[in-house]
Amino acid sequence: MILDNGELSPKIDATARIAPNAVVSGDVTIGPRVSVGFGAVIVAESGPVKIGGNTVIMENTVLRGVRSSPLTIADNVLVGPRAYLSGCRIGPEVFLATGASVFNGAEISKRCEVRINGTVHIRTRLPAGSTVPIGWVAVGDPAKILPPDRHDEIWDVQKDLDFPGFVFGVGRPENGQSIMPEVMPRYAASLRRRHAADTGKGKRRNGPIKE
Repeated sequence: MILDNGELSPKIDATARIAPNAVVSGDVTIGPRVSVGFGAVIVAESGPVKIGGNTVIMENTVLRGVRSSPLTIADNVLVGPRAYLSGCRIGPEVFLATGASVFNGAEISKRCEVRINGTVHIRTRLPAGSTVPIGWVAVGDPAKILPPDRHDEIWDVQKDLDFPGFVFGVGRPENGQSIMPEVMPRYAASLRRRHAADTGKGKRRNGPIKE
């Protein structure tokens, strides 16, 4: 399904293949000879998405461009099934395996590999040729690459990357309280507004916004 979002329409090269049940929404540019697999979701949520040539986006992936963090994917990249990419930059010749996750503000340089279920945290930079092993975590700039059982070491770096502030614009509470009651109503309303104008084949796809 190809969805316009207001005046923003996907730009898809004539040589690209988009599976019938993939969703491509808004300010998305898809380059030549790209393949987008069944069930993939590519959405310019509040920032653009740009996919370079000869790139393969496999089944059930999610790609999101977000405010202040566009999603860009260079040429000759494989994004494996069930991968999740949000507001990050992916260099050329990168291999992202099944279940890989790459978060806002991250940068993966040329010829890197993120193997099955690997994670690249927000604002993390992987130098060229790096490998994140199966299930491991890359965090920081430059990245430290650590196994998931070394949580304290991961957190020592991750906490200063400031996920709540960078993604949602709120401070992390010092008293252990949750940010969710403050953030989620605002975030849900924002998503309803952004997608209120989604149209495919000339038909409105969303109902009225209710705060």
